[in-house]
Amino acid sequence: MKLILWRHAEAEIGTGDDLARTLTPKGHQQAQIAAEKINKILPKQAIICVSQASRSQQTAAYLQRPTHTLPELNPDVSATSLLPIIQSYQSDDCVVWVGHQPWIGDLGAYLLTGAWASVWVKKGAFWELDSTPDMWKLRRVVSS
Repeated sequence: MKLILWRHAEAEIGTGDDLARTLTPKGHQQAQIAAEKINKILPKQAIICVSQASRSQQTAAYLQRPTHTLPELNPDVSATSLLPIIQSYQSDDCVVWVGHQPWIGDLGAYLLTGAWASVWVKKGAFWELDSTPDMWKLRRVVSS
């Protein structure tokens, strides 16, 4: 399985509904640059899942592919709650999750090391991971 963990691009600072925050002009640039790189490595049948947050939806839109909205990828979810979802995919699936800190960094660290740790992922950055039957491998980290 290939899993791409993509943190949403830079968003406006919010004082109200966190899910309603939108991308800044810089965030739109970050998302476009990252999407171009991700599209080069994605097969046509990739599964793209996005949190309900506007900033994640806007980030994923730059892929110009169909997406699935998953509330399980929303801000402030626990990375531990995402493990059963990962296990539900097939070994030949290519999955992109567009979401938030801290769960992106926490989940990436756990998949790679087997230990929970807080790892910071820059806004607009993505990690490409591949799984084998017994381990995950980090293929690339790209910051825009």
